[in-house]
Amino acid sequence: MLSSTNLQRFLSLTTLLSLVTPSVRATNSFIYAACFPSRYPPNTPFQTNLDSLLTSLANSASDSAYNSFASGNSSSSPQGSAAYGLYQCRNDLSTGECSSCVRSAVGQVGLVCPDAYAAALQLDGCLVRYSNEDFLGRLETSVAYKKCGREVSGGDGGEFFRRRDDVLDELVSGEGSRVSSSGTVQGYAQCVGDLSPADCATCLAQAVEQLRNTCGASLAADVFLGKCYARFWASGYYPQAAAAADYTDDDIGRTVAIIVGILAGVALLVVFLSFLKRAC
Repeated sequence: MLSSTNLQRFLSLTTLLSLVTPSVRATNSFIYAACFPSRYPPNTPFQTNLDSLLTSLANSASDSAYNSFASGNSSSSPQGSAAYGLYQCRNDLSTGECSSCVRSAVGQVGLVCPDAYAAALQLDGCLVRYSNEDFLGRLETSVAYKKCGREVSGGDGGEFFRRRDDVLDELVSGEGSRVSSSGTVQGYAQCVGDLSPADCATCLAQAVEQLRNTCGASLAADVFLGKCYARFWASGYYPQAAAAADYTDDDIGRTVAIIVGILAGVALLVVFLSFLKRAC
């Protein structure tokens, strides 16, 4: 659970980001963030290990679409100082796109979840996650993010639902990642690379069940669980925009920096006004 302060910061960030993100599903567009409420003190062994871990994640993304690391988990390291983490890219991304996405996520996670002992940041094309506890290889099926699109209208609902069910059934049968299409409906599902095939199948089954039960009449829906996600959409649901080609990592980084600056400025203004009130 997020604390009220962190939740307010998170909601402010996601609201502002939604205003500047183009309608097209850009690779580096923000989907969700989860921040552990506890904060680590500065200049501690954990911070050193976390910095090393995040550097490893960013560097590794230029070679592979998934990897996991642990830093400071040797017997000689101070107890409780280890950092564990992973990244994963969508498997249709090129090596350059994967590297760009992961570096963008690594750069943002510290801004969205400052000094958090554990955090996850999901962009459209990649996931970055770390923790002070070893979560690698563990099945997690709690809902991290869910979004249902507008519902079917008109008289073609029966055909759409048949096509959608065909897509969802095929997504469940996949391993690791799966792309499916039937008529005007398309879908995609992916497990995090640290899951076994059996755990991946379990996770995908629950993600697809969430899609059916909570977004049953939607033309598009996304469900992200702790270690997998599944999504479907009707062809043409997401409009193509020329602006997407100009929406880069630098744009995202500048946007996050501006947002953080605005929030910091508001906080300073509140403190200043409070001081004036007491002085008067």
